[in-house]
Amino acid sequence: MQPPLTLLIDCDNTLVLSEHLAFAGCATLINRLLSQHGISRTYTGAELESRFVGQNFRGILASLSADHGLSLPPTDVDVLATAEVETVLALLRTSLLPAPGAAAALARAQPHATLAVVSSSAARRVHVSLQTAGLAALFGPRVYSAASSLPVPSSKPDPAVYLHAMVKLGVPPAECVAVEDSRSGVVAAVRAGIATLGYVGALQPAEREAAAEKLSEAGAAEIMYEWSEFGACLAKMGHPLASA
Repeated sequence: MQPPLTLLIDCDNTLVLSEHLAFAGCATLINRLLSQHGISRTYTGAELESRFVGQNFRGILASLSADHGLSLPPTDVDVLATAEVETVLALLRTSLLPAPGAAAALARAQPHATLAVVSSSAARRVHVSLQTAGLAALFGPRVYSAASSLPVPSSKPDPAVYLHAMVKLGVPPAECVAVEDSRSGVVAAVRAGIATLGYVGALQPAEREAAAEKLSEAGAAEIMYEWSEFGACLAKMGHPLASA
């Protein structure tokens, strides 16, 4: 008899359709910062999303600071990270939608598995996303944030948040499956030793095949195009759910 399965699920563009909103807010703050330092370069939300999907604001800020030769004091980074959370939360509360079919698929899986969220985003943002999308009850307190839950904030593809989640839940990698939509997320889960299901359903249909190829190359064991395929994908990975 197999031990109970633990599902470690990314939030942004996996459970909720949030990335376009989040990167729009991120672009506003990044462009303001660059302007304050006399840099005329500006970024669109879509441009940042294409480059940094799966990473949190601190990781994005570090990369762009290096690109533009900026050295920001830690206190400035903290202020900007707080401002980013507030900016994005306002957008999420008014415009966020759940990923189609996620709630129904996870409700079917819930009697047979422990459900947890493992995200690069700040914990406040994750909780607001889950509440706004009507998904919070599925996960309860089992929400782990690379930005908020770790002693030292991190971001995927660092596997630290996955390792932290497994310690808190008391489960080994062999009893887990991760669900991720980004290359950095898949890499983080795979580095933590977790079999990973890639999800591309948040993308436009024309973008899905290329994204699926990238996730497979990063180590995803299976690709899910719609949440209605969740139970079948888990079965292919060796984790059949009795009624999923």
